[in-house]
Order: sequence, then C-alpha cells, then structure tokens
Amino acid sequence: MIDLGKYAHTVLAAYGVSLVLLAALIWQTLAANARARRDLEQQEGRRNG
Repeated sequence: MIDLGKYAHTVLAAYGVSLVLLAALIWQTLAANARARRDLEQQEGRRNG
C-alpha cells in the first residue's frame, strides 16, 4: 500500500464514504428500474387484458 503519511486516515475514510455512496446510488438505480419495469408490466397488462 502506498504511504499516505499523516493523512492516511482521512484519505481512507474518504474512499470508504465514496464507496458506500456509490453502492447506495447503484442500489437505488436498480430498485427504481425494477419498480418502473413492474409498473410498466402492470399498465400493459391492464391495456391488453
């Protein structure tokens, strides 16, 4: 691992927070996609049913 000196804790904490936020955004995007797909299938079912 590279030597970050006295800023190691701050830099690693920033990386950790960034990874958590990125994972949350990916999860939110996938959940919204699933919700939209489910709603679309329901709408198409009503129209065709």
